[in-house]
Amino acid sequence: MIADVKKTAEQKMHKSLEALKTDLGKVRTGRAHTGILDHVTVDYYGTQMPLNQVANLTLLDARTIGISPWEKKMGPVIEKAIRDSDLGLNPSAQGDLIRVPMPALTEERRRELIKVVKGEGENAKVAVRNLRRDANHHLKDMLKQKAVSEDDERRAQEEIQKLTDKFIAEIDKLLAAKETDLMAV
Repeated sequence: MIADVKKTAEQKMHKSLEALKTDLGKVRTGRAHTGILDHVTVDYYGTQMPLNQVANLTLLDARTIGISPWEKKMGPVIEKAIRDSDLGLNPSAQGDLIRVPMPALTEERRRELIKVVKGEGENAKVAVRNLRRDANHHLKDMLKQKAVSEDDERRAQEEIQKLTDKFIAEIDKLLAAKETDLMAV
């Protein structure tokens, strides 16, 4: 029973960490990477489709993403979808290829993005701590029902605390890496 509580807590903490990685991937740095366009959807014959399912995304150089639509007439639709997204990007078509240059970030904008990143990190830490609280609550309930001994409950709480510390350290590492990435010119 205690193993189930610990396993569930660890799985949920891992999901919180993965969600943070996904959120951090959306924060734009000065360098280009195709993950920036992951949440952009285009109208494909009346259905909203992710961009990577209607075109091939490649990096042309460190600051430019190249998009090759699989169908010629999708070019203008893809351009419009990127312009309408909240990314502040300005794509330009060159024949069949759509080029998406990444504008250089100003110092002020970098600082704002770091604040956003820290906010995301704090939300992830809160989520992990809430999962710890929930797991400890389950353990206390098990103790009240006399399903586990006090020693087992205390030991399990310590293990859950170690799990929490491990995931919070992992979150801190991700934040530090993203901050370094944002400040690199």
